[in-house]
Amino acid sequence: MAQRREIQFTIDDNGEVSLQVSGVKGAECEQLTREMEAALGIVQSRQHTSEYWQSPETTTKTEQGDG
Repeated sequence: MAQRREIQFTIDDNGEVSLQVSGVKGAECEQLTREMEAALGIVQSRQHTSEYWQSPETTTKTEQGDG
C-alpha cells in the first residue's frame, strides 16, 4: 500500500505562503513542490523536516534467468 503524500498550503495575513510536505522522504519533497514554488514567487526560506533526512524507500525487482 502506498504511503499518503500531503502538501499543506498556509497563507498568512500578510499574503505570505508556506508549504509543508508530509509523507515524503528525502529530497523528493522539493521535486514535488518545485513548480508550485516557481508559480508563487521567490522562496525566502526552507526548513527541512525529519522526513527529509530519511532515506527514500525504494523497491527493487530482480528476476532469475534460465542461464
